[in-house]
Amino acid sequence: MLRGHFLLTSGRHSDRYIEKFRLLEQPRALDDTARAMIGKAAGKQVDVVLGAATGGILLAGAVSRQLGRRTMFTERIAGQMALRRGFQLQPGEKVLIVEDIVSTGGSISELVDIVHHARAEVALAVCLVDRSATGLDLGVPTAALLRLPIESWLPADCPLCATGEPITERGRTGKASS
Repeated sequence: MLRGHFLLTSGRHSDRYIEKFRLLEQPRALDDTARAMIGKAAGKQVDVVLGAATGGILLAGAVSRQLGRRTMFTERIAGQMALRRGFQLQPGEKVLIVEDIVSTGGSISELVDIVHHARAEVALAVCLVDRSATGLDLGVPTAALLRLPIESWLPADCPLCATGEPITERGRTGKASS
């Protein structure tokens, strides 16, 4: 957990940042995390594990390896999440979405849209940490390994911006912020 003034992938600002790669770089910890995510999906049929670049790729790979299921990941093209590299979901497939840190659920919502566009089904969306203020309500079954509400602000409401504290950018994706 880092302290400072951070610009999150959601476009919001926060005074705390969770650096997930210190966990994901450790093979045993990654495998333990994958097992815990699989545990959240117990009893659900899963045909495909889907993650988003970058952190979601490691998680999706670890989960799918243990489940023996196909892995896919999305990438941003001009700010929009998309399947590339020949990945295709088939109608009716049951998809386990895995994500790393969630603040607003925006990236998971984009993955859900991709799944629905392919006429596949979301079995579950599971994240490593849900840092949202109120918990996730994305219209699909969701779970988190850790619920850790951490305050974040729209840029116009950010108290750190008001004091002139510079932003420390760490690890955000190419998602366009508003």
